[in-house]
Amino acid sequence: MATWKSFESKMDEAFSSEELEVIDTLAALHSERIRQGLSQHDLAQKIGMKQPQLAKIERMDSLPSLRTLDRYATGLGLKLKLLVTHE
Repeated sequence: MATWKSFESKMDEAFSSEELEVIDTLAALHSERIRQGLSQHDLAQKIGMKQPQLAKIERMDSLPSLRTLDRYATGLGLKLKLLVTHE
């Protein structure tokens, strides 16, 4: 039986750290859309996008740009912020 750790390690190998950040951000936005009870169609209309485009983003058929993530967040009444820190 596969464990989360084995799946997580495969994800780390398959995606760069930047891609993983985009995936995490998209997952949080998708979760918030559902929490707010908005359909893909409603959110897409709100942000000037077609529902099939939004579905493609949520399926991760392609990684969205920062601008697209910002549009998504704005449509949910959220603000997308980048943080630069020292390690």
